[in-house]
Amino acid sequence: MAARFDALGIIVGDMERSLAFYRLLGLHSPGGSEGEGHVDLNLARGLRLMLDTVGVVQSFSEWEPPTGGHRMVMAFLCSSPAEVDELHASIVAAGHRSHVDPFDAPWGQRYATVLDPDGNPVDLFANLDIE
Repeated sequence: MAARFDALGIIVGDMERSLAFYRLLGLHSPGGSEGEGHVDLNLARGLRLMLDTVGVVQSFSEWEPPTGGHRMVMAFLCSSPAEVDELHASIVAAGHRSHVDPFDAPWGQRYATVLDPDGNPVDLFANLDIE
């Protein structure tokens, strides 16, 4: 049997803050999971986003925080260019950082980037021709 892509894992500094951020993007976790060291968030098509605290990862690995540029970006497709703007605004209003404010990209998308609580970039985009 061939291996298949099943999950993407992120190491988080503060589970509660990270779960609150990803809830703004429509991902939901079981109630009471804010105090857990590992949480699975179910995605489309059976995929999972796994959040693990630094403590959990360091319990089995000599993990150190990365230095330098970003090595991974997640992207969320929005239903319209207006939703990109609205979602960006709600995430920033909730106290998270904007990395790239919404703009009409030359490749035909409304595009923005926010940063999760650990500084991971999360793109928000929609095709410009759908409104």
